[in-house]
Amino acid sequence: MSDGLFDQFKTWYEKRHDYARDWKARTGGQVVATMCTYTPEELLIAAGMLPVRVLGAHEPQNVTEPHIFGMFCPFCRDSLAQGLLGRFDYADGVTLTQSCIQYRQTFNSWRMHVPTVKWDYYVPMPNDVQSPHARKAHYEEVQSFRVFLQTLTGRELSDARLREALEIVDENRRLLRELFDLRKQSNPQVTGVEALYASITAQFVDKREHNEQLKKVLAAVKTRNLNRPEGIRFMTIGSENDDVAFMAMVESVGATIVVDDQCSGTRYFWNASKPEADVIKAIAERYCDRPACPTKDYPNHTRFDHVLGLAKDYGVQGAIFLQQKFCDPHEGDYPDLKRHLESNGIPTLFLEFDITNPIGPFRIRIEAFLETLTEEELF
Repeated sequence: MSDGLFDQFKTWYEKRHDYARDWKARTGGQVVATMCTYTPEELLIAAGMLPVRVLGAHEPQNVTEPHIFGMFCPFCRDSLAQGLLGRFDYADGVTLTQSCIQYRQTFNSWRMHVPTVKWDYYVPMPNDVQSPHARKAHYEEVQSFRVFLQTLTGRELSDARLREALEIVDENRRLLRELFDLRKQSNPQVTGVEALYASITAQFVDKREHNEQLKKVLAAVKTRNLNRPEGIRFMTIGSENDDVAFMAMVESVGATIVVDDQCSGTRYFWNASKPEADVIKAIAERYCDRPACPTKDYPNHTRFDHVLGLAKDYGVQGAIFLQQKFCDPHEGDYPDLKRHLESNGIPTLFLEFDITNPIGPFRIRIEAFLETLTEEELF
């Protein structure tokens, strides 16, 4: 039975549009719909804005077909649908930092066809972030974004304001990391669903408020006793996933999700910035250094050992690939990453996600996977 410790995060998640409208009314600041977790939020926060990550609603829709192909991933289609249906009508602007080509087209359609959009900005980001040339290029692009926001608002984005914003975001990253590290423990006192609520809400709640709530939770969780069996320790792997119903189902049948490699979770907050005399360099390089999305993992696949390292650090007994249907970057990585994990003793299960997911059939497959892992433990 839940003790209500994570209820604030759950409420923020379920009423995220209400929260953004309320924030706008309270502060008079602009709200910005952000696409992709490579967006340098520090600049938006320094400009007095609220970055709100665009999420889908996991509901059937029929409004995106004139705009993008049906063979684009469900997250692209669901995200665009939310814009076209007016769910983000409070957002003044929309930004994208280049990730995959499908989401680029989602952004293009959003900025052209969502009537409430007042301004938009696209941050080109090199995919080969391992190259020193890419780092220089990304530095210049972040600097250009700074100039754009200064012109838009008529306010200087001084180094001091940028440093203050970077400190707030880095504190959020450290606090989330501290929360997630508690899941390394045997019989963790933070469930996968609770951790998802905490990490996903960081992507659309004012970071100052979010930090205060994280501190309260971290203070209380140390004396917590959930009194639930741990079961098999799972990790989830994939792109965006905030399908709470699926996560709750997995944790109801004899398992605990102890870590993830997803942009709705660890990839978003895993690393803080490094000290730099130049604040734009500190911000830009942090995004180049973060755990790589498959679109940015060239020429060396750094992600494979990172994922394996997470699995070992968190005592993972099985990994579930949550594959967004038609997600080319993750589909390209899947065979090699599966082989890498399995050859190092981590069994895997592949599930293909759509806008809505069949919880019943998925439960059967999760239970079968659990049965296999339990039998292996016995012998």
